[in-house]
Amino acid sequence: MTFSIAGHQDGRFGIAATSSSPAVAARVVHLRDSVGAVSSQNITDPRLGTALLDALASGLSPEAALASVTATEPNIAFRQLTVVDSSGAAATYSGQRTLGVHGEATGAHCAAAGNMLSRPDIPDILCEAFVSARGELEERLFAALSAGLAAGGEAGPVYSAGLSTVSTVGWRDTDLRVDWHENPIEELGRLLEVWMPQRDDYVQRGLDPAASPGYGVPGDER
Repeated sequence: MTFSIAGHQDGRFGIAATSSSPAVAARVVHLRDSVGAVSSQNITDPRLGTALLDALASGLSPEAALASVTATEPNIAFRQLTVVDSSGAAATYSGQRTLGVHGEATGAHCAAAGNMLSRPDIPDILCEAFVSARGELEERLFAALSAGLAAGGEAGPVYSAGLSTVSTVGWRDTDLRVDWHENPIEELGRLLEVWMPQRDDYVQRGLDPAASPGYGVPGDER
């Protein structure tokens, strides 16, 4: 019911995901400053995202982190996982009971996976699009998600999408979600166009409010 791409660029981590079920990003996306990006999907257990990020933080590689978690999780056959670390290394896992046509792929500083797909190479297309795209991390993740949709995406329609990133400021500097929409990826792109010119202003408001720009709305006279 989901396909996603996790990526790393210039010390930042991010994930873009879409699904036929509502609020996909609330369950799938797991990010930690200076540590990594993890997606936990298929029949999702969000706790695995935390476990994998903890394993990365302890010094394990993505492959070793996956091995440590998959060896002890009793329902791992139902899970699909991707991991990217601060060096850009990546790894993926799909359990034996992953739903429908499914696949996974890794590329330079990225990992992708999907289930109930129209074709098994959708994750390869996501990674290829991420690697070839230019721009900021958000723009590259969105380009990958769009390429996956254009290539066929899920076997059925998708209704939710999300895109989140972290840097080193201590919170998600981008966190956009479309939780139920007929064209969620298109709507996510519209939100991204609105958000990106303002992103750094909101970071500055958190770090140095006295020096930050005004909101430019009625009632905000400075």
